[in-house]
Amino acid sequence: MLRVLTAGESHGPELVAIMEGLPSGVPISLDDIRADLARRKLGYGRGSRMKFEEDELAISGGVRHGLSMGSPIALRIGNTEWPKWVEVMSPEPVELTEKSRGRGAALTRPRPGHADLVGMQKYAFDESRPILERASARETAARVALGTLARSFLAELGIRLVSHTLSIGPVRVPDDAELPTPDDVDTLDADPLRCFDPETSARMVAEVDAARRDGDTLGGIVEVLAYGLPPGLGSHVHWDRRLDGKLAQAIMSIQAIKGVEVGDGFETTRRRGSAAHDELFATGDGITRGSDRAGGTEGGMSTGTVLRVRAGMKPIATVPHSLRTVDVATGDTATAHHQRSDVCAVPAAGVVAEAMVAIVLAESVLEKFGGDSIGETRRNLTSYLASIPETLRTTSASEAALLSDDLA
Repeated sequence: MLRVLTAGESHGPELVAIMEGLPSGVPISLDDIRADLARRKLGYGRGSRMKFEEDELAISGGVRHGLSMGSPIALRIGNTEWPKWVEVMSPEPVELTEKSRGRGAALTRPRPGHADLVGMQKYAFDESRPILERASARETAARVALGTLARSFLAELGIRLVSHTLSIGPVRVPDDAELPTPDDVDTLDADPLRCFDPETSARMVAEVDAARRDGDTLGGIVEVLAYGLPPGLGSHVHWDRRLDGKLAQAIMSIQAIKGVEVGDGFETTRRRGSAAHDELFATGDGITRGSDRAGGTEGGMSTGTVLRVRAGMKPIATVPHSLRTVDVATGDTATAHHQRSDVCAVPAAGVVAEAMVAIVLAESVLEKFGGDSIGETRRNLTSYLASIPETLRTTSASEAALLSDDLA
């Protein structure tokens, strides 16, 4: 069983991330985690905070000489901006100095679209600082770090992931556009919006520029693709064991995500049944699907084809215009606090979504195949694929079996 926890606040001294259940022998690299943390800051339309706020990464336990030990892995992501917030975010009661009084002013004008007002109601606070600090998307840095661990584990089994941007506001990649593969990550990361279609990317940049001029913000859609999955992850027997259900929950838990699709998702609802499903055909290499509209899952289980999961991100709620709100200290109409200056954070959402999909897939792999070491998990996966009768094998499963033979 794989368990993950994060702790820490946006302007606190550090974020803490813990992963329990990762088998021993998985390569763990500080440089790889740092690279993914840097990828989380990518994207045209990000604010100045991404430039001056550095992530100081350290491993506190669970890794020795570059390999996981099977014990819980603890990561710390220090915030270089912490010295400016020591008094405001002090765990001990303090008297604010003149220098800290501005930052420490009570935030009594909750921001529409954020957790501010509901969090104040739920946790009985008269200002939003204690809410927005934890609700902040800064927490996703810890998730991305944990996702790097999960992706390293999956890579040892021949499972690789890639994310890309499908749309920014009304600008969307054509339906017939080529899908990226894990070998295209560097190309995607070099693109301003992490879009795999250059022409669409240029139109996205123009859309971000227009929103910035108008003092507005943009949302969009990202897609995560997982290659090399075996068939049979997840289960149809209970609602909480369905792979697509787990993926949907994980993606929806990301700040600002308001919708999830697997495969063709909502587009499938506009088709007739004869054009909505993936027909099966017999080939010399096994059973193959004539299409991949289902996006790699059927009946709550992976099919062995490419997994496709999409996430819809709303426009950033902290609009430079400052939306109308109520000052809860006075009851008067007011404008909301302005905490950040991003126009668009959709490309970063793709990196976070990729991390969450990796964590869910790693958990599902361990649920199916177990293993206290990566070698044991690999042997169990190889044995499972080899045990599928010839009459039931799909072409993708045959490829996975060959790959597992190479890994054994």
